[in-house]
Amino acid sequence: MRNMTKGLAAGLGLLLWSSTSVQAQELTIFWAEWDPANYLQELVNQYEAETGVKVTVETTPWSDFQTKAFTEFNAQGSAYDLIVGDSQWLGAASEAGHYVDLTQFVLDNKVLDSMAPATVKFYSEYPGNSGKYWSIPAEGDAVGWSYRKDWFEDPAEMAAFKAKYGYDLAPPATWAQLRDIAEFFHRPDQGRAGVAIYTDNSYDAMAMGFENALFSFGGELGDPATYQVEGIINSDKAVAALDAYRELYTFTPPGWAKTFFVENNQAITENLAAMSMNYFAFFPALVNESSNPNAKVTGFFANPAGPDGDQYAALGGQGISIVSYSQNQEEAFKFLQWFIKDDVQKKWAELGGYTCNKAVLESAEFQNATPYNKAFYDTMFKVKDFWAVPEYAELLTALNQRVYPAVVAGEGTSKEVLDALAADWKAIFAKYGRGG
Repeated sequence: MRNMTKGLAAGLGLLLWSSTSVQAQELTIFWAEWDPANYLQELVNQYEAETGVKVTVETTPWSDFQTKAFTEFNAQGSAYDLIVGDSQWLGAASEAGHYVDLTQFVLDNKVLDSMAPATVKFYSEYPGNSGKYWSIPAEGDAVGWSYRKDWFEDPAEMAAFKAKYGYDLAPPATWAQLRDIAEFFHRPDQGRAGVAIYTDNSYDAMAMGFENALFSFGGELGDPATYQVEGIINSDKAVAALDAYRELYTFTPPGWAKTFFVENNQAITENLAAMSMNYFAFFPALVNESSNPNAKVTGFFANPAGPDGDQYAALGGQGISIVSYSQNQEEAFKFLQWFIKDDVQKKWAELGGYTCNKAVLESAEFQNATPYNKAFYDTMFKVKDFWAVPEYAELLTALNQRVYPAVVAGEGTSKEVLDALAADWKAIFAKYGRGG
């Protein structure tokens, strides 16, 4: 049960924002240790120049990020004023009172109009379709694809592909084309593979990879309103999606059974595969000649459409929330008001952050700024996310335990695997009193 301090902090966030308390002279934002956090520090230095309020972006390695954040939350510590937390944390952090309710702030500042709708839905809103918001979209991210343009544009390869498949070789627009191209370029005897996909089962890599197929095949994880999963995660469309993902695995490089973002960039930089899925956040390294010798011949495309024309991608990225134990909530609200301005979001994008601002995303300037920005724009209006309920970690573990051996070891039929996963999830939701 929430104590009085926690309840007041979460429930009276707007009042604190509009109060006449002494202005804070320093804010601390907590995030994981990676390039976007460095870009954010550059951005907030501008806030200090404008307001005199120093903002420090404190970081910790990704492996420690969740543990360190929730340890501080559970101790009701005030070390952090804001946090750029994963979307899956929304349920756990909001239900436990760790985040300040930003609903009125979102409505008053027209965040629903200024940010891409899917990013507000998945980074900010909990429960789903409730109209309650706990963060502001900060670092947009999703899974896209890179590919070897020189392989695709080789005249001999183009002729051979057309002769075999009956259409022109180009970045795939559909999952059927993705499959054909992966098969075509898969040449183990030449040290080449057709595709690199996510397979790691230690956190959410396998889930993110499978979701790219699931959502574009017209499948869903379940009903977020009723928590019904039977007949949804194991539907015919979901089964077809898992079949497709399992087949792609047969066209991956040798030893590709424990791979995530590092390995999937290496698939391009080390000439291992024709195509590779990865978060957009890791694509800057692929256009940098110092980190990718193939930078000039690397292209990008959005996750392809499924058999019925559905086209979605698994969501990454994070929203920024005010920590309810912060002693500087008034200044934190002022900071968020500054952060969501169109000109600040434009600067955020220029520094290398992935903005969720609609006006910036839709601008020709943004879309032409890098080789992958157009694909990012196409993707961020077509994203879906994993369960954001407090028990998401148990749901994720169940998925890994069922789907991983099916993909990398060929165990069971896709129907058997997803039937078992549906039963697992049904039991987990029942344990927490969700659903009928």
